[in-house]
Parts: sequence; C-alpha cells; structure tokens
Amino acid sequence: MDLYEYQARDLFEQYEVPVLPGIIADTPEEVKAAAEKLGGVVVVKAQVKTGGRGKAGGVKVAKTPEEAYEAAQAILGLDIKGHIVKRVMVAGGARIAKEFYFSVLLDRANRSYLSLSSVEGGMEIEQLAVEKPEALARVEVDPLTGIDQAKALEIAQAAGFDADLAPKVAEVFVKLYNVYKGEDATLVEVNPLVQTEEGDIIALDGKVSLDDNASFRHPNHEALEDKSAADPLEAKAKQHDLNYVKLDGQVGIIGNGAGLVMSTLDVVAYAGEKHGGVKPANFLDIGGGASATVMAAGLDVILGDAQVKSVFVNVFGGITSCVAVAEGIVKALEILGDAATKPLVVRLDGNQVEEGRAILAGANHPLVTLASSMDEGADKAAELANA
Repeated sequence: MDLYEYQARDLFEQYEVPVLPGIIADTPEEVKAAAEKLGGVVVVKAQVKTGGRGKAGGVKVAKTPEEAYEAAQAILGLDIKGHIVKRVMVAGGARIAKEFYFSVLLDRANRSYLSLSSVEGGMEIEQLAVEKPEALARVEVDPLTGIDQAKALEIAQAAGFDADLAPKVAEVFVKLYNVYKGEDATLVEVNPLVQTEEGDIIALDGKVSLDDNASFRHPNHEALEDKSAADPLEAKAKQHDLNYVKLDGQVGIIGNGAGLVMSTLDVVAYAGEKHGGVKPANFLDIGGGASATVMAAGLDVILGDAQVKSVFVNVFGGITSCVAVAEGIVKALEILGDAATKPLVVRLDGNQVEEGRAILAGANHPLVTLASSMDEGADKAAELANA
C-alpha cells in the first residue's frame, strides 16, 4: 500500500524524523485557514500517489493566506497523470540551502535491503540514475543488522556528503530506517531531504510503501487505506481474498499459483502479438483451492472488467485435482448465469486431468473451449479476444 505524502509525514514525525508542520485540507477555505494557523510562507501540495506534481502545477508556494486560497483553487481538481487532486497538504515553508536524496527499499533480487542516496536531490531519482549514475550511491543493507549510526555514516560518505554534513544526515538516515523496519515498509524515500539556511536537516517530502503481507502486525494500517481511490475490481477481489492485479489488456487470466500465473501472462502476451496485439488483462491467482465459490468469485471479478474480451483459465492440478477444478468451473458458470457472457478457454493439467477434461466436455457449455496445452490455450484466448 502506497501512502500519501501527508501520511508519510505523520509516520516520520512518530519516529522523530525532522519534518515541517503540515495540515491537510479539502477546500480552498480550509487551505486559507491552515495557512493562517501556520503563519508565514507555506507550500500548498497536491496529495496524489504519483510523481511529477511540481511540473504539473500541483505544488505552489504562498506568502499569504490569500495566495494559499488561490493556489488551492488552482490545484484542487487538477489532473496529474490521471490522478484527480481531491486533497492538499499545507506545509510550513523552509529556506532551503541544499537538497539531497535518500531511500531504503526491498531488494528482491538480492534478498536484501538497498539504500540509495545522493547529495543531489530534488530531481526524479530515475532521471538522476540515467543522467548521473555516479552521483547515486547504492549501499546494501543487511536486514539482520539494519542501519545503525556506523552504517548510516558509511552510506553518507558513499553518497559524497562532506565531513561536517555526514554525521547530521546519518542521524536522520537511522530514523528513516526505523520507519522502514518499524512499519514493515518496502520503500521509504525522501526527496528532497534538505539542509536549511539555519543548518537543520529536514525531510521535506516523503514516500512510503507498506507491505500488505505484514498488515496483521499493524491493525492501524487499515486506517491509512484510501478505499475511495481503490480500483473497484481490485477492491472486490480483496473482499474475496483473491490475489488480483488489474492490467491494461483484453485477455482475463485465472491460474493457481503465482509462478504459473506469471508464466501465463508471458505466454498470452507473446500469443497476442499474432492477434492484433492483445495483452493480458490481469493477474489472478486463486491459490491451491479452486472450489466453485473461489472460481465464481474470480470469474465475477474478471468479467466485470469491460476491457476483457476472453478469459484463459490455466490450472495445474496438484493437491487440488483437475476434477475439483472442472466441477468448480461448471458450478461457477451456473452461479454466474447471465453474467457470464465472454468466452472461456480452459487448460487443465496434472492430477486427474483426463477426468477433469471429461467433466468439462460433458457439460458442453457454449462459452467454454478446452485446450490441451498452455500455448494452445493462450493462442485461442488471444484469437477470441481479437475476434
């Protein structure tokens, strides 16, 4: 789960990361009142879960409450990369002397954590990595030891901080790592981390991604979720405990096991090149159990996507036999009734595969086409989606 900036700021404050005061507001009137409360120069910042806010006009400096009111009028309702601004944060101003970058993230490839840092902050990290890769320090962080003061100094020195600044920023690095570890995050990023003209180190902006797999340890995280902004199909899938991610394609995918589903996405994308460039419409892993209820819930989610033109059900029977899967598909189509209107290509393999295929053949449902292999099924599903 990605947090809004104001939520990240609040988390930082809980872990004693130095931040500026901030007040959230949903109307120009609330923005003006917040500016009056904070006093002095403020910054009105769009709260959307995407980068490039400043370039899009979503961040404006205001010297008076009246200017803050006008800034809010310009920002609220703004479309930033497809995200409509419904809320802003009014933050205290700072006299910035230098801008830096720091992040700690999950490095899945190396089964470790990775710290990225630079004395050149403010610009998008992807741009910095391409244009000046030598300016971005990459330091591996052992999950067992984390970032203590010594490790933080190592990171600061690798990033090119001078002898006077390194101890100051290192202290903040440790606190930001405490956020990362304490909240079970997969990313904690500050861009920019600034030094003010007074010499203070402040996290001026924050991006935090939380690991949903650790939510059982953090019941307070549920309050951070913006349910109104969630994709309705993903929200429906979550209600049924389905592992679903919506993609921009035309072939709905159902599989059992993350590895099989990922492979299915690749095979469908490859097959789609021969059929008008159709692509996978989703990732949906129904797990080890493919009961009628689970299958019906999965089909209901996928068929609710207007972009989906066909569905490819690719299941390998292991602990759950192909007989149970086939019966689940037949029963699911009965449950859905008229809601099932798009063709299904089904490929079964593994435990009791012949019996499972016989059940589907016997049902003779007009929407179902049987495929003997994954390649054949992907090709047929792509063909049907392009028909």
